[in-house]
Amino acid sequence: MKLRTKIEKAFLDCNEIYMPRRQFVKGIAAGGALLGLGVSPERLFAATGNSQLQPTLHGRQFNLTLSPKTVNFTGKQRVATAINGSIPGPILRWREGDRVTLNVSNQLSEMSSIHWHGIILPAPMDGVPDISFKGIAPGETFSYQFKVNQSGTYWYHSHSGFQEQTGLYGALVIDPLEPEPFTYDRDYVVMLSDWSDEDPDNVYAKLKKMSGYYNFAERTTGDLVRDIQKNGAAHTWMERSMWNRMRMSDRDISDVTGYTYTFLMNGQTPTEGWTGLFKRGEKVRLRIINGSAMSFFDVCIPGLKMTVIAADGQNVEPVSVDEFRIGVAETYDVIVEPKDDRAYCIFAQAFDRTGYARGTLTPDPALTVEAPSLDPYPILTHQDMGMDMGSMEGMEGMTGMTGMDHGMSGMHGKMGKKSGITMPGMPGHGSNKEIVHAATEFGPHVDMRADNPQFRLDDPGVGLRDNGRRSLTYADLRNLYHTADSREPGREIQLHLTGNMARYMWSINGVKYADAEPLRFKYGERLRIIFVNDTMMNHPMHLHGMWSELETGDGRQIPRKHTVIVQPGSKISYLVTADAMGGWAFHCHLLYHMLGMFRKVIVS
Repeated sequence: MKLRTKIEKAFLDCNEIYMPRRQFVKGIAAGGALLGLGVSPERLFAATGNSQLQPTLHGRQFNLTLSPKTVNFTGKQRVATAINGSIPGPILRWREGDRVTLNVSNQLSEMSSIHWHGIILPAPMDGVPDISFKGIAPGETFSYQFKVNQSGTYWYHSHSGFQEQTGLYGALVIDPLEPEPFTYDRDYVVMLSDWSDEDPDNVYAKLKKMSGYYNFAERTTGDLVRDIQKNGAAHTWMERSMWNRMRMSDRDISDVTGYTYTFLMNGQTPTEGWTGLFKRGEKVRLRIINGSAMSFFDVCIPGLKMTVIAADGQNVEPVSVDEFRIGVAETYDVIVEPKDDRAYCIFAQAFDRTGYARGTLTPDPALTVEAPSLDPYPILTHQDMGMDMGSMEGMEGMTGMTGMDHGMSGMHGKMGKKSGITMPGMPGHGSNKEIVHAATEFGPHVDMRADNPQFRLDDPGVGLRDNGRRSLTYADLRNLYHTADSREPGREIQLHLTGNMARYMWSINGVKYADAEPLRFKYGERLRIIFVNDTMMNHPMHLHGMWSELETGDGRQIPRKHTVIVQPGSKISYLVTADAMGGWAFHCHLLYHMLGMFRKVIVS
């Protein structure tokens, strides 16, 4: 065999984050082949654009060190927060049923923590300062110890300050005890994140002074002319007048954009790109994790269908799609089957279309592929504000709307109140319950209240509607197994996601976390959480310690999630079995929303 062929074969075999058992011996042989040929595996990886190997740690005991690290993602040196010297931190590989010990040493100059996102464990091990433990002081080590009671793809990150934005996050993979219900030949972690050279405290300060500071996609005079030519002057005037009088923007997609963010895939910039190898005809499993602070991504692989096999670590009935939106903190596992000896681009465009992260699946390190063009900038519609589209015609004659509380509540007279929307196929869903806006929602701290929020589980979201591609929706998700707790909920809790964009204030039911009473669950009870999004932003809501069982219409196979996206102007519900004693965090996972859109849950 020629030397080049040997190197390529060895590289193909060893460039796997994890190998199925039947390929383990082959991987050892590959590493030996590289060393025997005088070729460093690390140097060979670097030659493909992977300047940093992503370390993987296996076993039951792990030592993790949190420390500052100088990085250069943009041509400028900055100080980041690393775990064992890497960003992202090492991939941790556990096994279901094992008891793991994780010794986390803090070498930073400030308090820190690690939260094991989506992991079901005792409250003191959850890693949220001031709720489940004190935090890890500088110079100290905290030992997390718990039994692993699940399997799948998860991640871990700091729950202290803005450290997650500066690099303190990593992937977590748990191998199951029982054989998996699908097969694959290669297994890669694909971790998405966002990096800014700016200090996150400065980013937050800018948002507080001007919420649209990073938004450079607002409408221009040229847009006005084009809208008039396309839709006519009357319609354009009506549209513009309404948005202006509400002091809102139909281009308010993301708070923080590619103006300051560089989007990363496994720590690699779009210029470098991450590379994963395959052999034609193999099944490749991609464990895609959104570990960003503020960015949603729309993921596709042009030329390849993706079969979604798991959501938030839990197996689902396979769904074939062209693309999917992954919110902050969500994970999706997909299997792809490249049929040709060519390179494919893993393309993760920010859903505000201000940038992207990318990787390459290729049979040969020498074969590359260009990233596709970004999709057009998404435009919010009245649907995204919870408006009754059937009553829009009556809006044209409306005048004097400046006193409408900058939101939908001032439109009752013209639009009618239609909050009792039912969802077909969901008996007992509780969707007939009237949407009630609490007294705490009225005031300058809340600039919008959706009057007609609807369940939009079959809506892929703004920017993905009717684009000619098959996009995943929550309505597609069905648990591979029967629902464990079939009880009807004993009570319901309605939570409104509220805020004032201009002042960059975020809250639940109009009350920020600092002023809020805890939510109290009774141990063992089954309850329904109904979210109503009274804002124009997507909010990824994360309940610690317990599964959020998303109601999609089939109570027999309810998908389990740890993070649920609540679309603008919509409502969504899930069931919770309060089977975890103690105090838990419950919050929006957008980092700069978390200070206000947060609650403590006490199960007793």
